[in-house]
Amino acid sequence: MKKKQITIKDIARDLNISPSTVSRSLADHPDISRETKDLVIAFAKKHKYKPNALASSLRTSNNKMIGVMIPEIVHFFFSTVLSGIEDEAEKEGYRVIISQSNEDYAKEVKGAQALLEARVCGVLASVSKTSLKYDHFQELIENDIPIVFFDRICTGILTDRVVVNDYAGTYTAVEYLIKTGCERIAFLGSPEHLPISNNRRMGYEDALLKNGIPVDKELMVICDNYQDALKRTPRLLSLPVPPDAFFTVNDETAIGVLNTVKARGIKIPEQVSICGFTNSSLTEMCCPSLTSVDQKCYELGATAMKLLLKRIKGENAEQKIVNRIIKTKLVVRKSTR
Repeated sequence: MKKKQITIKDIARDLNISPSTVSRSLADHPDISRETKDLVIAFAKKHKYKPNALASSLRTSNNKMIGVMIPEIVHFFFSTVLSGIEDEAEKEGYRVIISQSNEDYAKEVKGAQALLEARVCGVLASVSKTSLKYDHFQELIENDIPIVFFDRICTGILTDRVVVNDYAGTYTAVEYLIKTGCERIAFLGSPEHLPISNNRRMGYEDALLKNGIPVDKELMVICDNYQDALKRTPRLLSLPVPPDAFFTVNDETAIGVLNTVKARGIKIPEQVSICGFTNSSLTEMCCPSLTSVDQKCYELGATAMKLLLKRIKGENAEQKIVNRIIKTKLVVRKSTR
C-alpha cells in the first residue's frame, strides 16, 4: 500500500504544537525558538515531508502554475508538444498541470473548472473534437486567466493562438503525390467543424484543382484514427476506380490504411502511395516507412508557452491577438513513389 504523504497538520499533531508553529518553523521565522525549529525540521526530514507548492503559492499570491488542456496525452503529437511546453516553463520557474479531455466535451469543461479553482496563472489549450460550445474557456478569460490555443484552436474566442501551416503542409504533400503520378487521391480528414480539418481539406482540394484534377467527394471521408481507417479503407479500395494514393490527417490513420492495403496484397508504393501528417516515431516503425508532413510538434509547444508567458508578464499588453504559424516540412519515405 502506498504510504500517505505527511502534512503540516500531521507534524503538528505528533509534536503537540500548532500547525502555524510548524509552518513558521519550516520557514525559519524569527519568532520561533531555535529549539522548536530544530525539532520540527528533524521530524520533517525523518518522515520525508514535502511542502505543497500549490498551496504555498496561493498563500503568497505567487502562483507559477500553468494549466495545459489536451485531448490525449498518449498521442505522439501532444506528448511531444508537452515536452516543448514543459521545457520552456521550467526555464522560467513555472510548473505545469495537465488536464486531459480524452476527446470528451464534458471532461474538458470539468478540466477547465479544475484549473480555475487551482488559480493557475495561464492556460494552454487544444480543443476536444467533440466540443461545440466554448463557455468554459470564456469563463477562464473573464477570471483574468490568459489562454493561448494551439493546434486545435477556438475561432470564437479572441485570444492568442499557435498553429502549424496546415494548408501549406497538405498542399505540398498532395502536390508531391500528383507529381509522382497519382491521380485518384483519397482524403481522410477530421470532423469538419475543426479549423485544422478545414485548412487541410482546402489544401487538398486546391492542390488537385491547380493540377487539373477534379475534386471527387467520394474520395473524401471523415476518418482520423487507426481503428476507423481499418473500417473505412476497404470501402474506398472497393470503388469501381479505387484510389492510387491516400493522404491522411495523421500518422495513426495512415498506418491503418497501410496495413489494410498490405493485407489485400496491394503493393506500396507501386500501386498505392500513402502519406500521413505529424511525422511521429511511428513513421519509421512500419513497413514500408511512412512519408509524412512534419508538424514541428516540439517547436509548436515551446512557441505556445513563450507566448503565454509574455501575456502573464504583461509584455504583449498592447497587442490584441497574436497568431504564430509554424512551417511544416514534407519528409519523403518509402510509402510514396
